Amino acid sequence: MNPPAEPPAWRGFERGERAYARIVVALFAAGFATFAQIFDAQAVLPALGRELGVPAAGAALTVSATTIGLAISVLPWASVADRIGRIAAMKISLVSATVLSLLVPLMPGFESVLVMRGLVGLALGAVPAIAVAYLAEELHGSWVGVAAGTYVAGNTIGGIAGRLVAGPLSEVVGWRSGLLAVSVLGAVAAATFFVLVPAARGFVRVRGVAVPVRTRILFQLKDPVMLALYAVGFLLMGAFSVVYNYLGFHLTGAPFLVPETLVSLLFVAYLSGTVASRVSGGLGQRIGYLRVMLGGIAIMVAGLVLLFSDSLAVVIVGLVVFTVGCFSAHPVASGLSGRWAQLGRGQSTALYQLAWLSGTAFFGWAVGVVYGGAGWAATLLTVLGMCGAAALAAGVGIGLLGRRRPVPPA
Repeated sequence: MNPPAEPPAWRGFERGERAYARIVVALFAAGFATFAQIFDAQAVLPALGRELGVPAAGAALTVSATTIGLAISVLPWASVADRIGRIAAMKISLVSATVLSLLVPLMPGFESVLVMRGLVGLALGAVPAIAVAYLAEELHGSWVGVAAGTYVAGNTIGGIAGRLVAGPLSEVVGWRSGLLAVSVLGAVAAATFFVLVPAARGFVRVRGVAVPVRTRILFQLKDPVMLALYAVGFLLMGAFSVVYNYLGFHLTGAPFLVPETLVSLLFVAYLSGTVASRVSGGLGQRIGYLRVMLGGIAIMVAGLVLLFSDSLAVVIVGLVVFTVGCFSAHPVASGLSGRWAQLGRGQSTALYQLAWLSGTAFFGWAVGVVYGGAGWAATLLTVLGMCGAAALAAGVGIGLLGRRRPVPPA
């Protein structure tokens, strides 16, 4: 008697299938909820600093506290998701983060706000940690990059919405009410994820310790291609955080003297990143991932040059150009961190998230010291150096070492 046939390997959903669309929209909503609640504080930094009596670099810690919490939590969340499932982990994360976000505006002082913002980051870590790994498991390999770009687009739109809701409200009814409104918006997006996400098909629960988590993490940290990807995320998103943290302070001062309410509208430039992130994944498949990443970094540099201007119109154009460049390169690196991982996709994507979140937290505060001490021009020169280092990491790690890298089947 012939042995029973093994079930066919899971091929993954493809574009055009209903489940594919549900997954993409659900992950878009999860990214929206996550990043609206991470970066809403960025739009209220001047008002928050004024009310709580802290300088620019100190106010920026309210953003860094959340990203530090994320950075600390992504690896534990990846391990939890290996056991309970990607979807279950993301649901727990979104619910707990929403509850904590609703408590932030109730905190009486700067220190308590920082602590609660850090707890929000710890709770939010699941979605950035495992979203790309989830896509790699559920979708056909040819569509993972495109879907990852859509997920990152949800991140950018969430970031825009959080800023645009919180910023103007902070001028009218105070920064606390602004953050509260964003928390409610995040709750709606989280509910959308719950309704749309289909049951997992490609997830295989980790049982026992056949390949310990520590081994999977160390494997990534010994892989020069992965290290190059992590360095790109660390530097580019650190650069992005610096520009968006301190541009508001720069424009409210001389020679611009732009009202804080209008400064909040500059975050509409984030929409250009949404478009770029959606296009970059497919473009990488056609012309090569390294070309897209280096091209994106070059566009960032062009935008930074424009940001030196004393003309508000030129600065706005520079911000748009800079944002397009960043979100051309970042989604490609993010997608490759899952697809090119030779062992432990969940740990690899979590490490990429850890890298860029660490860059956002560290540079978002540290370069603020440069801004406070030496001004805007010195800040931009620092960011230019970070972009150059990211291009070097991409060229060496991905261009030289990753050229013939085998891609595991999806």
